[in-house]
Amino acid sequence: MPYLLLALAIAAEVCATSLLKLTDGFSRLWPSLAVGAGYVLSFYLLGRALKHIPVSVAYAVWSGAGTAAVAAIGATFFGESLGRLQWCGIALVIVGVVLLNLRSTH
Repeated sequence: MPYLLLALAIAAEVCATSLLKLTDGFSRLWPSLAVGAGYVLSFYLLGRALKHIPVSVAYAVWSGAGTAAVAAIGATFFGESLGRLQWCGIALVIVGVVLLNLRSTH
């Protein structure tokens, strides 16, 4: 169950971050409210997951997966270009998260 909460926290954060572009600098009400709600939900779920998962592991997974997912969404839906160096950076984030999980004691 804790990892399901973490996955849902990641999904909420990724949705909220992806919607940031649609807020037009927080000048559009509904996208802005959706962003706020997404972040509140994400932190709530992350906090619940932290009852059972070490913070170092949970935050690394949450931020790393979120970073990789938002970069892919930006490239896919917003036409943002990712070069070889950016893809290598995303791969390093993922490797770092995996290494943190290998050292955890849960």
